[in-house]
Formats: sequence, C-alpha cells, structure tokens
Amino acid sequence: SRSELSSSDKATPHFQPPHLFIPPLREYQARGNMATPIEKHGWTAVPRSLEKLLAERQEKREPWPVKVEDLPLPDGSLVGKVMDYAKTHLPAQTFNHSLRVFFYGRAITLQHFPEWTYDPETLLLAALLHDIGTTDENQASTRLSFEFKGGFISLDVLASLGADPSQREAVCETIIRHQDLGGTGSITTLTAVIHFATVLDNAGLYPGLVHPDTIKDVTKRYPRNGWTGCFAGVIRRECEGKPWANTTRIEGFAEMVERNRVMEPFD
Repeated sequence: SRSELSSSDKATPHFQPPHLFIPPLREYQARGNMATPIEKHGWTAVPRSLEKLLAERQEKREPWPVKVEDLPLPDGSLVGKVMDYAKTHLPAQTFNHSLRVFFYGRAITLQHFPEWTYDPETLLLAALLHDIGTTDENQASTRLSFEFKGGFISLDVLASLGADPSQREAVCETIIRHQDLGGTGSITTLTAVIHFATVLDNAGLYPGLVHPDTIKDVTKRYPRNGWTGCFAGVIRRECEGKPWANTTRIEGFAEMVERNRVMEPFD
C-alpha cells in the first residue's frame, strides 16, 4: 500500500500546517486511477477491533487542527447525484451527520492511518448513504435491520447511477457492517474509517483522534441541531419495532448515545 504522506512529512509527527500533510484531491485521484480495485475502494482487510487498530498504528500522533476546506469534498457526476439523493431522502439532521462522518473519517485517516488507501469519493458515498435505512419510510417498509436495508438500497441506487461493481459493493459492505463493532475477525479499511467516525459523532468515543478545533469547525459547517436526541430516538424505534434488529447487539446503545459529553456543547 502507499502512504498519503511523504517521507519528509513522517519525520515531523506533530503539528504542521495541514497543507503539508494533505495532498490535493486531484493528486490522490490520479494515484487512485492506478490502484487495484482493492486499494481504490478500501477493500483491504484490517482488524475489526478498533482498539487493536489504534495499538498497531505505524506511528502514533497527536491530532492537529484541520478545517473543512482542507478536506475538500470529491466532485463529479456520481457524487452530485448521490448528494442530491441524500438531501432529498434524509432528514436534515441525518444529512449533516453523514457529512460530519466524511470529514472526521478523512481527518482520522490522514493523521493516524495514512497508509490506508481508498478513493475519497467512495468514502463520501458510504458516508452519505450509511443511514439511509433509518428514514421513517425505509424503517417501516421492511423487517430487515436498517443497516441491511440501507446496504441494499445503496447497491441499487449506485448501480442505477453507473458506479462500478467494486465501488458500489464496497459501499454496501460498509453500510451493512457499519455497526458491526467487536474484537474478533476483520473488516475493510473503508468500514474501519466509518466505524471511527460514526462512534465519535454518535457516542463521543475516541475523541483523541480528532483535534477539538477540527470538531468545532466541522460542527459549525454541518450543525448537529440536536443530533444526539434524534439518533437515540432512531435507535429506540429500531429496537422496539424490530426486537431482532442488529442494533440490539450493542447493549444500552441509546443511553450511550445520550451520554455523549464530547458533542454535548454542540448539540
């Protein structure tokens, strides 16, 4: 795999101006065009345990502040259409959460796992669609757990928009497993990024991975607007309406979300 940091960057593990660490998106995309499908769409297997991933980092760093503009959103026809789809189908609070997940995920990757390879476009697609199964309409339309319903929706939507099979399946895999937290087995790098970003935004876990100023800037641009209470309600509806739901495997999840002290000042 290839690092997103140069060797000179690695020699200075603490704060430097963000532009020294974050390559222009066009540069990464050019490199991504030469990558294998495994590398390009984040299919590389890594431990499912987030604790193990943190312990085995190649280099342990303190986070430095970055702004939203330092982490540009991918553009292009596919992203534009999925962005429009997400805006149309997701409540505003969920849409903002989805974009916060993208920005936290990018910051965590670049600062703590720079050797991980994936096209930022694929991460954005996964972030935008990862909670599509939680809408009132989609929750009520199926007995499936919302992650599975959302994964299947994403597969159909991305196929209809011409996404290549490796990309749309990477997104589907990640959505189905985005609450598959645990200590054994493996997940993809794309799923791991979504894990770190979602548990930070939803439950305030692993706050040391993202600089407080980064959190302030991201939440300023994409406000929470009471996301803690909103998401706790989604969890309760899922578990009460589907007592077999995948979400029930995380005991006390709604209460954990409500104890999110890291994001409390921004709610």
